[in-house]
Amino acid sequence: MKKQLKIYKLHFTSPVHLSTQRADYGISQTTIPSDTIYAALTACLAKLWEEIPDNGDLGCTISSLFPFYQSKDGKAMYFLPQPLLSKAPEADVKEMKKIKKVAWLEVSAFNAMLAGENPFEKLGSFKILGKYLIPKGKDFGKNEKNEDYTDFCHSQVSERVSITDRTMQSDAEPFYMDRVFFREKSGLYFIAEGNTELLDKALKLLALEGIGTDRNVGNGFFEYEPATIELNLPDNANHILALSSFCPESKEQLDSMLDSDKATYELQRRGGWITTPPNQSLRKNVIYMLAAGSVLKHDANEICTLGKIVDLKPELSDVKHPIWRCGKALFIPINV
Repeated sequence: MKKQLKIYKLHFTSPVHLSTQRADYGISQTTIPSDTIYAALTACLAKLWEEIPDNGDLGCTISSLFPFYQSKDGKAMYFLPQPLLSKAPEADVKEMKKIKKVAWLEVSAFNAMLAGENPFEKLGSFKILGKYLIPKGKDFGKNEKNEDYTDFCHSQVSERVSITDRTMQSDAEPFYMDRVFFREKSGLYFIAEGNTELLDKALKLLALEGIGTDRNVGNGFFEYEPATIELNLPDNANHILALSSFCPESKEQLDSMLDSDKATYELQRRGGWITTPPNQSLRKNVIYMLAAGSVLKHDANEICTLGKIVDLKPELSDVKHPIWRCGKALFIPINV
């Protein structure tokens, strides 16, 4: 079944630093989990004095942010995560090394994977370019040597200085920051399902405030535009693929979704510092979620939403408001 999905494309107008769980300035992620962007949108609504529902639900469910490449002529290739359940074919050692590096599938290759096919066995139709699997005949442009670029974003590590003593009597401490730059009009996008009225209001402010670290020195600003992608969802599948960070509604739900030898998942630790004054010195409660790309047992023939939103407010604190973390996830059916 063909399904048109609404997406929001973020074109970054400045470099961006996306912190890892260890908050290491020297390493930047290149994608953003759904619960992180959902929290940022919720914070923007609070700044706009918009009424946030008591349960923290903004009326829609979003995916994590995934990369897209858009050339100067406006043509775009959208990528989705390779399912953690791998179906790598038998191949020689050199070819297997290339396959293992692939993290992202272009939509047409992703549709083949959803149908239970193995796009790596169709390298006459697709080709591996770095960590991407793309259709044969497409590329990310050419470098000065007329060679194919293997990526459309690159990192640049620069040295900075931290000064903690305003009297300037203590030594400045150097540190390194990794920032990500996107080529052409490329960037990140996310899928949205449901009523996006509140999301649209929040996204306008978020584009002006930026996302990621050190926005006060010009990082993380973007422009955005809505668009659509088309997925070919299989009928009567008995497994589903997570496109968002997922927090199960109960232990029983999780047990049933893991009751398969083909269920594969990755855990992510979610938490961090509180960002609203005067509580910036406090940490949120910690929770673990299943990452996008996880494959779980569940009967489905269309896109569905599962999971819950949790409050990470520390119990022994003076924080007056809930700190919502969205574990509601978008799932699509997949044959495995």
